Amino acid sequence: MKTSWKISRVGPRPAGLIALGVWAATCLAFPAALAAEKAAKPAVALLIDDTPLAREIKTATSFAPVAKTAAAAVVNVFTTKKVRNLRPRDLPFSDDPFFRRFFGDEGRGEAQPRTHKERSLGSGVIVTRDGYILTNDHVVDGADEVKVTLAKEKRVYTAKVVGKDSKTDIAVLKIEASGLPVATLTDSDKLEVGDVLLAIGNPFGVGQTVTKGIVSAVGRGDMGIEDYEDFIQTDAAVNPGNSGGALVDAQGRLVGINTAILSGTGGNLGIGFAIPVNMARQVMDRLVKEGRVVRGYLGVAIQDLTPELAKEFGAPETGGALVTDVTGKSAAAEAGLKSGDVIIEFDDKAVPDSRRLRLLVARSSPGTKATVKLLHQGKERTFKVTLGEAPDQTKSEPAESGGEAPDEVLKDVGVGDIDAPTRRQFNLPPDLKGALVTEAAPDSPAFDAGLRPGDVIQEVNRKRIETAEEAVKATKNVKHKRVLLRVWREGSSRFLVVDENQGN
Repeated sequence: MKTSWKISRVGPRPAGLIALGVWAATCLAFPAALAAEKAAKPAVALLIDDTPLAREIKTATSFAPVAKTAAAAVVNVFTTKKVRNLRPRDLPFSDDPFFRRFFGDEGRGEAQPRTHKERSLGSGVIVTRDGYILTNDHVVDGADEVKVTLAKEKRVYTAKVVGKDSKTDIAVLKIEASGLPVATLTDSDKLEVGDVLLAIGNPFGVGQTVTKGIVSAVGRGDMGIEDYEDFIQTDAAVNPGNSGGALVDAQGRLVGINTAILSGTGGNLGIGFAIPVNMARQVMDRLVKEGRVVRGYLGVAIQDLTPELAKEFGAPETGGALVTDVTGKSAAAEAGLKSGDVIIEFDDKAVPDSRRLRLLVARSSPGTKATVKLLHQGKERTFKVTLGEAPDQTKSEPAESGGEAPDEVLKDVGVGDIDAPTRRQFNLPPDLKGALVTEAAPDSPAFDAGLRPGDVIQEVNRKRIETAEEAVKATKNVKHKRVLLRVWREGSSRFLVVDENQGN
């Protein structure tokens, strides 16, 4: 039987339902906060203990004392959303999608505007004695009303949403109270694979539940859940309703906020993900101070290095982030970075891949002065940059296919010139120049390398291309039947290595 694996949110759930559901995931998260930001006065007073975790191997007979202390700060979060819908009269099965599919709207009576309330649940963690609570953005997103109950209290608090950040899936709530039990936060960067963890939350609405596991992995990314990912992976049981709840270490200190699971059924299979508390702290601080999260912006499009690309750009290994494009008038452009540079350090921190660079830049504030170490044509160089403010990113619609064919190296690839009609058809920027790929045979080396119809070839072997004819000429008489392409797709550029020898 074929198994379908999906990333699922672990909340919110409609209250009272226990059947597992799958939530749509959005498409990385911060490492430790910058030293300068740590030194700055935080927006809220947090209880922090960054002492190293004792890792002597002992057989614990009970985690009851730890669970009791940590669980006191974990709350249930209930949300209500009013949904307006049109409901026809007189037909008892008119709400059934199957019925509507076959009978349509005719004969169903006059539609009347109605509203109904959707109720969902999740979890949260109290981090200040005066009522600041960390939870997930997807727990409270779109809610008209948010209620909170403490673990050992029957009193229901109305919570205010202080701020939300969908790019990291963090939200901050505030209830009017004092002397509340709070979670002690620690440095999530000090976690190691194998450390014991407890997950605390309200799965399926059954009530507060504690499960035990270990750190399965750290620094998980490219999961397609958030824009910024640096997840803690755990095998502690995490289920729908656990979203926004606590992930704590063996001393009961908060290390993460539970957010998603990988599952073929929608239930726990031992692969859960939590947002590191270091990232949550930083996002919360900005939300409380400014009401939004403003991130630094370097102004480069980047991709990971493959062994083939590393060889092309003179990099000794595949570590680093390959610059595929530089935005005009950005920090990178003003500093002198070029397409084809390989960034290996940012602000004295190693850049093992493009995702890490994204995280390092995003955690920095606009105006931050940083150093960038890179390889330019195989030679190491260092630049000083002053980061700008990250703009709202909008993604272009994917282009469809649509011919002249480049000779020899790019066999089975069709290209055409970009004119006004094709620019409109493929939603291409007005200043984009190159050769539009109109076809790429699925069994060709170019297709295997990643070239697709709708791509725009901007460079061939680092030579600028503005027309289809130039692309054809540039691919003739190429030594070793291997070519380096720079192509534009969906708003950004990337490098591809096409090796015709691979098809022989």
